[in-house]
Amino acid sequence: MDRPTPTALMRSDDESRQTDVADLIIAHLEQIGVEYVFGVPGGAIEPLYNALARSARRHGPRIVTTRHEAGAAFMAEGYARESGRLGVCIATSGPGATNLITGVACAHDNNIPVLAITGQPKLTAFGRRALQESGCTGVNTLGMFRHCTGYNTLLSHPEQAEPKVVSAIAHAMQHRAAAHLTIPVDIQRAPAPSHWHAPAQGLKRMLQAPALVDAAAVEALFDALTDAKRPVFLLGQGCGGAVDLFLRLIEAHGARFVTTPDAKGFVNPAHPLYRGVFGFAGHDQARALLMDDPDLIVAVGVSLGEWTSAGWSEALLNDRLIHIDARIEHLQRSSMARLQVQGNPVGVARHLLTLMAAHPPAPRTSTPAPGTRLTPTPTQRAPGVRPQVLMEVLSERCPPTTNFLADPGNSTAWAIHHLELHCRRQRPASTEAALGLHEQRNPAASWLRVLMDFAPMGWAISASIGVALARRGQPVVCLTGDGSYLMSGQELTVAQTERLPVIFVVLNDAALGMVKHGQRLAGAEPIGFQLPRIDFAAQARALGVDGRVINSEAELAALDLNRLLTRNAPTLLDVRIDAEQEPPIRMRLEALGTAR
Repeated sequence: MDRPTPTALMRSDDESRQTDVADLIIAHLEQIGVEYVFGVPGGAIEPLYNALARSARRHGPRIVTTRHEAGAAFMAEGYARESGRLGVCIATSGPGATNLITGVACAHDNNIPVLAITGQPKLTAFGRRALQESGCTGVNTLGMFRHCTGYNTLLSHPEQAEPKVVSAIAHAMQHRAAAHLTIPVDIQRAPAPSHWHAPAQGLKRMLQAPALVDAAAVEALFDALTDAKRPVFLLGQGCGGAVDLFLRLIEAHGARFVTTPDAKGFVNPAHPLYRGVFGFAGHDQARALLMDDPDLIVAVGVSLGEWTSAGWSEALLNDRLIHIDARIEHLQRSSMARLQVQGNPVGVARHLLTLMAAHPPAPRTSTPAPGTRLTPTPTQRAPGVRPQVLMEVLSERCPPTTNFLADPGNSTAWAIHHLELHCRRQRPASTEAALGLHEQRNPAASWLRVLMDFAPMGWAISASIGVALARRGQPVVCLTGDGSYLMSGQELTVAQTERLPVIFVVLNDAALGMVKHGQRLAGAEPIGFQLPRIDFAAQARALGVDGRVINSEAELAALDLNRLLTRNAPTLLDVRIDAEQEPPIRMRLEALGTAR
């Protein structure tokens, strides 16, 4: 049976009610498959909430009420990462809008498509000191969003609604960026233009960036690969949807490969040609590989920022580099490269495979990886659970369908270096192909998500909820610190309301751990890192969430993780970690110039 159009459904909801601009906006979101809008209600966006209520009754996009607007933006970002759809967040005027900014900036800087919609007082109130006035005559939120979005506009007339909504959606999806619409409340409730009947049928076609390929550059790359004797590939986050294609090339050439920290979750760590993570909290074996005089380094979808380039390592940034990327701002950081190939990595890989089919490479052997890439687990230095052991237990005992998100700080460092998911080690291909998950999820999604550039504390707590909503019923593990949890832990109650199987693992050391260890390693003054010892499990139980304290490695070993991951409810684990274990963060200090 054909599904009725959004407009037909709106009319069936209330034949006597005239469609307004708010309905028009929500109908466009429904047209492109958006399921959730994340936000906190307020008077300046009431018409949009009314439209969402009508939408929910017809099984269209519905509201997920968050506890803070920053959490709404982080959830929208997590949903977009996992689903491949547009993430949408909504806030009222004034402080509601400014609270969104950190999360929107995070999505924009990490190339995640998010649409932020904020309210304004009615147009006739501009300049009259209306409550939470945030237009050009108040605290100018439109001006603020200009610095952290790719598309940013005020909708001042009903006739602007359709072209501006379409432009915002298309920009966010095509450019993998954030977009912002701010709408006065009287415009939201105004009747939709009489000529509007349904969302533009061409809207879905606008969601994907064209797969343009520089054929001459790809052919030059193919020639360089053919001539190379010791090629090495560095796979970054930007090649997520092309990983399987590039693995075919890597295997055909017998090349070894590494990943950036944010691309670790795209590959199977058991692959015989894989040599670990290069960059922040990475592996010595990966860094040694690039320093071992390869004659060609092919970096695919790598931003070449501080953490993905190992602090702008000269072992990577030299004239042996070939840089493939769709984003010109990334290519601008590799001016020293032998060759730059601008284009969608999927299109580049397909073109290379076509050339390879016509001109197969000569057989080449590569020495298998010598043993484990992980640093051996050190001995206990203080009471509690060693973070290395925590990562090993999660690796061994979480099912292969688990999604992990790690908050900025020590949680990210421990996950990048030690989280391996050993149950995937016996699978021969990339993670997605081996698990047969292409039909179930965004092919550019990964089992481990970390932030590399704009990295706000508390991001993973909310983003894990967005991921869990995109993959209903699949387990999610959020790795966070006590500092991050104190910023954003209230969002735990959203997971409880939505009945999501998320385990929030709090690495509790009564400190801002990365600050503490960074000060020690730099010989700086020990200041500002102390936090109170808090029983987060008791706090979770007070919020109606199952909370447990893990005081020792024996208690961790006895934990029934499988049962917790199959519950339709969240769990909080307050893990009292060995606070004296040094996290793998020295690269960060070297980049800052403070390492001793």
